[in-house]
Formats: sequence, structure tokens, C-alpha cells
Amino acid sequence: MVFQNREGQKVPSVTFRARENGEWVDIKSDDLFAGRTVAVFSLPGAFTPTCSSTHVPGYNQLAPAFHENGVDQIVCLSVNDGFVMEEWSKDQQAENVRFIPDGNGQFTEEMGLLVDKADLGFGKRSWRYSMIVKDGVVDKMFIEPEEPGDPFKVSDAETMLNYINPNAVKPKNVFLFTKKGCPFCAKAKEMLADRGLSYEEITVGKDVSSKALKAATGALTVPQVFIDGTLIGGSDDLEAYFA
Repeated sequence: MVFQNREGQKVPSVTFRARENGEWVDIKSDDLFAGRTVAVFSLPGAFTPTCSSTHVPGYNQLAPAFHENGVDQIVCLSVNDGFVMEEWSKDQQAENVRFIPDGNGQFTEEMGLLVDKADLGFGKRSWRYSMIVKDGVVDKMFIEPEEPGDPFKVSDAETMLNYINPNAVKPKNVFLFTKKGCPFCAKAKEMLADRGLSYEEITVGKDVSSKALKAATGALTVPQVFIDGTLIGGSDDLEAYFA
């Protein structure tokens, strides 16, 4: 089939039956997109490999840059039911992304992007794509090429952000090893928070062992802070880095 690029067209008017905070919620697409700029990425299924490991995390991580460049909300759309999407949202811990279930595939079908995945036992699902929607009208679409399998080449967060602003400043990727009750760890986290840097915390003795800390950093003391893949070191090293 040939997928139609719908730039300049209004998005379908449907009602999504969703689960939020354990309750059923009706979300009208007209309300979701009206008066705002929304980045949407749609994918074949919750809990599937590429969707979970790359597609969702990419948009979640770059969300601050999207917001700084005029995007009001980031939406992940999938032809899954409300229960599945709510549980996947919890599993992904992607607080910057709103998960919307297109349970009946109505929105996806009206977008012309509903495909048959019966060979995988999936039934009808969405083709992978992304778009920027401004006040209910599609401003830009990136539709994956019509190739066998599940291509993932143009609907990623990096491609979308580059379209919005090629010079956008991307948030730094920060994680640190800590231990419970460590005052130096608290100091490091405070410095990161003061500079608006989100981070992933790995607790030694809970998430990993001291041996893993030693293997990753060459040290047994905490905190050990990494920024964009580079080991900065402890709290004093982090203070010097920022200075």
C-alpha cells in the first residue's frame, strides 16, 4: 500500500478510550490537539523491542529540547487498549510522554496508516511514523519507508527535533552511582538539580554491587557521575566540572 503524507490536513476527530491513574478517561482528539503544538510518534505496539528500547526513550530524553522549541506536548500513539498502554507507561517511566491508546485503530485508520500485522499475530496495527500537529493540523510528517519488517529510520526523536530546530540544544545524558545516606551524593544531586539537569540514579547495594561500581568507574567511592558518557567523578570533581 502507498501511505499518504497528510501535511496541511486536519487530524481525524475521534475519541480515545484511555486509562489514566487507574480510571477510564475519554480523550477527544479535538481537545488533545486544539490550540497547541503536539509532537506525535506512532508505533506498532507497546512492550515491543524497538518501541521500548529506542522510540519512547528517545522522545522522553529530548523532551526538554522539544519544549524549549515550541512543542507543548509529546504523544505516543499505539493501537493497543487502555490497560496495556497504562501499564507500558508505568514500565517506561517516561514522564515527558503522554501515552494514548488507539484501541480500535480508528485514528490510525483515518490517517491511512493502519496495517495488517497478522503474520506476527498482532492483527491490525499502526505503521511507524511521527508528526508535528499545530492546532489540529498536520504541519510535518515523517513516515517510515514501505519496506519489509519494521523500519525505524525517520520517525525518531532526533530527526523530528532537527526538523524543528537544527541548532536545538539537547539535554545532557547524566547518571550517577550513589549509596543510601551518602551526603556527598546528596550534594552532587543538588548541583545537578540547580542546573536543571535530570539524571538517572543507580544505587550501589540495591541496583548494582560494589564490584559493578569498581568495574565501571575504577573506584569504590560514591558518588560517581557520568555526563554524556564521560566519567566526571565525585562531588568535588562535579563542582570543578561546572566551574
